[in-house]
Amino acid sequence: MKNITVSVDEEVHRLARIRAAERDTSVSALVRDFLGRLATGRVDGGTDSSSRMDADELRRWRLREVLADIRAETGGFKAADNIPRDQLYDRNRASADDDPVGRDTDR
Repeated sequence: MKNITVSVDEEVHRLARIRAAERDTSVSALVRDFLGRLATGRVDGGTDSSSRMDADELRRWRLREVLADIRAETGGFKAADNIPRDQLYDRNRASADDDPVGRDTDR
């Protein structure tokens, strides 16, 4: 196995360490996996089925990254943060004072 030295700025390194910790792996393992995919995969817009699978896989990977960012920023989604069902559907109780969304109810 060959060693590769890569220089990245501090913020990229910090975010990579966070991603690696979220996946219970190391930054080196993430880079190794990425380079392996880059070397063997074809994500160049080709039309054959292997290229299509790689593009779909890349899309899924990007989606997971976006969701991980959302979870990291918001602390995830919690059912306790939602409005209780009875309050949600009780339209007679809604008023400008207790409207959680802040909508104008005078319509």
